[in-house]
Amino acid sequence: MPQRLRKLIGTVLLLLLVVFWALSAMALAQGRVTELGWFLQLVCYVLLGALWVVPGGLLIWWMERPDKRA
Repeated sequence: MPQRLRKLIGTVLLLLLVVFWALSAMALAQGRVTELGWFLQLVCYVLLGALWVVPGGLLIWWMERPDKRA
């Protein structure tokens, strides 16, 4: 698959990931996190805000791979 096509697909997937992650994090935070103590709330909010970077980074790594030479 050419890099240009991977970048197009990856961009769409990255946007979908961010939207899905944000909506899921909001639903989780409103339902469960508000019942925790302040320190656990802080930990949850930091994790929910930062963990999307792992799948996003893997997706970007896949997008940036060079084309295979024939």
